[in-house]
Amino acid sequence: MKLASLKSGRDGRLVVVSDDLAWCADASTVAPTLQAALDDWSRNEPKLRALAESLLHGSVPQERFHEHDCASPLPRSFQWLDGSAYVNHVALVRQARGADVPDSFWTDPLMYQGGSDAFLGPRDPITFADGDWGYDFEGEIAVIVDDVPMGVSVADALGHIKLVMLCNDVSLRNLIPNEVAKGFGFVQGKPPSAFSPVAVTPDALGSAWRDGKLHLPMCSWLNGKPFGAPEAGEEMTFDFGQLIAHAARTRPLTAGTIIGSGTVSNRDPDGSPGRTIAEGGKGYSCVAELRVVETIRSGAPKTPFLQAGDTVEIDMRDSAGHSIFGRIEQRLEPVKS
Repeated sequence: MKLASLKSGRDGRLVVVSDDLAWCADASTVAPTLQAALDDWSRNEPKLRALAESLLHGSVPQERFHEHDCASPLPRSFQWLDGSAYVNHVALVRQARGADVPDSFWTDPLMYQGGSDAFLGPRDPITFADGDWGYDFEGEIAVIVDDVPMGVSVADALGHIKLVMLCNDVSLRNLIPNEVAKGFGFVQGKPPSAFSPVAVTPDALGSAWRDGKLHLPMCSWLNGKPFGAPEAGEEMTFDFGQLIAHAARTRPLTAGTIIGSGTVSNRDPDGSPGRTIAEGGKGYSCVAELRVVETIRSGAPKTPFLQAGDTVEIDMRDSAGHSIFGRIEQRLEPVKS
């Protein structure tokens, strides 16, 4: 089952979307918003699935589905927790500055709490204010959970995943170091993120969803040119069950909480830092990682961070080449005076 929120008010209008992303049906008879559906998921899910079945057979009113009309599936959320499940990404960043990876990074996930009061839609522009801030994108997987009890086990945590989607976790790379150095956390370095047009139930992902991981390439493009296609399942050190259990160790999680994977990242098969798409590698899911690899290889980065006018695209496709979640496509536009 695929769900989306068409732009309407602060929390969108919930629709059920056909598997081919061509049609949708209004779901207001079940729940007006996705958050309302999640608040009583056990009652609402069967009704939404019945609506999806009716949409498939053309037995309910339907309308063309246009991704540019979408807000993020949850236009705002009670909580957005982003992990760093791909330790390769962290290791490369530390290698570039000559620092080792602490042993704990392989057993205890990194996670921060980001702003969740207003997410960007998948086709909304990213407001570009200052070129010195180091604008970057990050291609990630994210899941939405129902109510999760404090102290949930890793095995039980997987059962709380109700929806899966893609994320562009926007980062201001040149602001982050000073924030982290204060010993507290991200605020200014993490402006609003965006999520894919559609959120998908795990069962709809078929065999690609297994062991709490999504085993498909995370595809990205920068200004129309292929930038990355790393496999999202291969080197995910912590699966989503582990990430959810980590987040719920000392507190329960409310229905509608979003958990992110962190930047999808792969090394080359020989263990060396990944290569660009042009070099025959799998590329990267953020500019920062490419800059790190350039620093490791030649002593300094060559690729600039994003500038006003740049366009970023993020997508994930099934074995037949069809988009699963719809495409995130965002242009960096100067802030209006």
